[in-house]
Amino acid sequence: MTSLPLISVDPDARGRRPSMPPRHLADLDLSGRQALVTELGEPAFRAKQVSNHYFGRLVRDPERMTDLPAATRERLAGELLPTLLTPVRELACDDGATRKALWRLHDGSLVESVLMGYPDRVTVCISSQAGCGMACPFCATGQAGLTRNLSTAEIVDQAVYLAGVAASGAVSGSPPRLSHVVFMGMGEPLANYSRVVAAIRRLVAPAPEGLGLSQRHITVSTVGLVPAIRRLASEDLSVTLALSLHAPDDELRDELVPVNQRWKVSEVLDAAWDYAATTGRRVSIEYAMIKDVNDQPWRADLLGRLLAGKLAHVNLIPLNPTPGSRWDASPKPVEREFVRRLRDAGVSTTVRDTRGREIDGACGQLAAAGDTDGDSRAATA
Repeated sequence: MTSLPLISVDPDARGRRPSMPPRHLADLDLSGRQALVTELGEPAFRAKQVSNHYFGRLVRDPERMTDLPAATRERLAGELLPTLLTPVRELACDDGATRKALWRLHDGSLVESVLMGYPDRVTVCISSQAGCGMACPFCATGQAGLTRNLSTAEIVDQAVYLAGVAASGAVSGSPPRLSHVVFMGMGEPLANYSRVVAAIRRLVAPAPEGLGLSQRHITVSTVGLVPAIRRLASEDLSVTLALSLHAPDDELRDELVPVNQRWKVSEVLDAAWDYAATTGRRVSIEYAMIKDVNDQPWRADLLGRLLAGKLAHVNLIPLNPTPGSRWDASPKPVEREFVRRLRDAGVSTTVRDTRGREIDGACGQLAAAGDTDGDSRAATA
């Protein structure tokens, strides 16, 4: 059995606190930015101007901030908009509709995020940690281990950067405005709780405070950190909770999702139903279909009994290939039978579109592998 992952993740393995990036305006609310600008000897309204460039116009180049005095542009941008993400490589597939970005952080850590364009929306999948400490054996990120938490601004900057990509028209056949954000990239979002919640508040606040997205278009994924789920329910946010369940029984989930050794299926689902009752939001149940592991008809029936009558929707995820994995995706006939049994139990069920497989950008594939020589270049798959 896989060992239980650590939940407290701030210090590194030797007890040292990881090196966090320089302060960025996205780390602060608008009043905090105004206080900082005042400390720099500038009038407080300059904070709103710089914030509007970053969140409203998706601009970070001081030369384009022509409403700021030329003498102060570089200084204000340097203090409020330090470089957090350095592009290493970008890969694209699906005729450019899916784009994966590999970033180097200030300390050399690598993270990835994925932009997905659809006819009616543009979604970005962002990372909340460099690596992941949850150790799920079928997930490339989990097998890589945890490096550190990301800062609030490092999380937000992924969405702002890729919102700029969408605004440039680079994602053909899709609207030019980012509309959805899913915390389904690298890391366990609720293990970096305070920064993730702060990032959500930046993403949903209107410009110049934030990016102005709808709360209902934000999805936070978790493997089931029960106290954090209950805490999230009290935040007065109406974001969607996505629970990575992957097995309906404790015996198997202990292996597939090691945190189940701490909080069992019944406890996790109770927290999810309380979240749904508090927020009025339907819970998304994520379930990776793994051949001969969790795809048996009896497990579909058990899952159906657990979810029947609940405010929930099942997302079945065909297992995506990862290097060295001993598991494969369930055959399509098995997948269809699983869907049929869930629907017969009255449970809303869909099979997730596996976007980005060709560039290792699909669910469970993000591992931040690639160039580490400092070059910044783009490639197309």
